[in-house]
Amino acid sequence: MKIILSRKGFDSSNGGKPSPILPDGTLLSMPIPSDDDRDTYSDLQYDGMMYSDLLADLAPKNIDRHCHIDPDIRDHSRVNPLPEWKPAFGQIDAAQSVLSNAGVEKGDLFLFFGWFRQIEEHKGHYRYAWKADRDFYGYANLQMIYGYMQIGEIRIGKENMRDYPWHPHSNYSGRNKADNALYLPSEKLSLLPNKKGYGTLNFRRDRVLTMENKSRATWNPYPFLMPEYVYGNRKNSSDHGLYYAGIWQELVIYPDQMPEPIKKQLFDWVETILK
Repeated sequence: MKIILSRKGFDSSNGGKPSPILPDGTLLSMPIPSDDDRDTYSDLQYDGMMYSDLLADLAPKNIDRHCHIDPDIRDHSRVNPLPEWKPAFGQIDAAQSVLSNAGVEKGDLFLFFGWFRQIEEHKGHYRYAWKADRDFYGYANLQMIYGYMQIGEIRIGKENMRDYPWHPHSNYSGRNKADNALYLPSEKLSLLPNKKGYGTLNFRRDRVLTMENKSRATWNPYPFLMPEYVYGNRKNSSDHGLYYAGIWQELVIYPDQMPEPIKKQLFDWVETILK
């Protein structure tokens, strides 16, 4: 089983703000703005709160824009529920080439991560938490793992996406490209058979990739994330952490190329994150 770290949600170029860590610990990944898609932030909700209302406080330039809901893995996120909805994740172009060239296949596991920051209520509105009121994890800009999907099926091309008409990779302008791919989850996780094959995660410190007191792209120096064990965005490593900055989406980790102790550490880490 290969492990894919897949960066999704708002970033400095798309959305321009961190996705919020809600007061209840929910990691609410904000889909990126996209003029090619038909969905809007007003179509999405969490626990009765519309994404557009939240963005009115946090990132008002985005509230009237269309957005790319992908990966679509959060149950009950539509204001108007889709009776036929099923979870899915689409990929295309350079990012899909990384996955294809790395040999990503059925049984491999996506760990979705993104840029997050704690928010708080203040005078009837939401704002990003202030440093003076929080410890490092409570105010910092963090890259965090917020969701997962073990691959149960891969569909390539528009004709293979007919029963996912709501998904952006079935509808947007590039849907007819030969490398347009849709990843569908397995029924259960092979590592943890009591859990379904996809889902979202809440805030927990072990799900934070960012090294304490570093910029968000400087990660904890896990041995299994060293450049010799990954395909994709191979960056520098040092005693001061791993530096995975820049515009990229997919990082494929190859357990079979690791010594057994590092491989065990990787899968122990993955299981802990998902439990």
